[in-house]
Amino acid sequence: MVSRAAAPLSISRISICEALTSDWHAYARSVRCRRAVADKTASSIWSVNGSLILLVEDDEDIGSELIQALTSHGYRARLASGGTEALSAATAEPPDLVLLDLGLPDIDGVVLCRRLRAAVPDGIIVVLTARTSEFDVVVALDAGADDYLTKPFRLTELMARLRAHLRRRPGPQERTCIEVGRLRLDLLARRAYLGPEELALRPKEFDLLAVLTGSAGKVLTRNELMAGVWDETWFGSTKTLDVHVSSLRRKLMLHGEPAERISTVRGRGYRFEAEPAG
Repeated sequence: MVSRAAAPLSISRISICEALTSDWHAYARSVRCRRAVADKTASSIWSVNGSLILLVEDDEDIGSELIQALTSHGYRARLASGGTEALSAATAEPPDLVLLDLGLPDIDGVVLCRRLRAAVPDGIIVVLTARTSEFDVVVALDAGADDYLTKPFRLTELMARLRAHLRRRPGPQERTCIEVGRLRLDLLARRAYLGPEELALRPKEFDLLAVLTGSAGKVLTRNELMAGVWDETWFGSTKTLDVHVSSLRRKLMLHGEPAERISTVRGRGYRFEAEPAG
């Protein structure tokens, strides 16, 4: 991040601030309209009110804008300006979701992501980053993140993703088990096994594997997978689906499964093979 004393500001930061500011004005107008709607309608729109979100962001301007937006949407929001503060806050009161900027002054963002995943194993981690290469995205996801959003981003998309992730959190009614060959998923405990060995899966990887294996042998379109794992009203890039599929394949291969266990059906989507290919 650029020091507040430095001049001029980087193009990247200017773009971020402009995107947040312009989108904030549009958001503010929409909030005023929503407040005129009956409480019953409002409660149906914001179905995840009260969730605790920890924002890890060292830029004071961006952090202030985002905290204001989050609280206006009904979330409980906490701001941490560095990695050490973030770990303390997560330990004191585990958040439902973490918004993590990778460019922090005291701890490397990827290292912090791993530590936060260990501290809050059931929480959701969404990375905010200016890094756009697939390698950087994979590193962040492998470190424990569930999703990523590249800067500059629109506030409306960020809020939609938060609602999507929080609505998809597992509920206590899930009490079933899925078995396909050597693979077994305990949906209640949210644990996956290949034979006697447990797979180390991130939350969204588990959700994706559950959806795929729940329809083993059937082609699931990209839209069906995005709706089943992320949200039925998801908008934006579906690249995160491909990244999660690639990660699942690697983890299955480490335990002796062929890469073709999850087949790519060109122009359609993916299929979990009920029997290994070949």
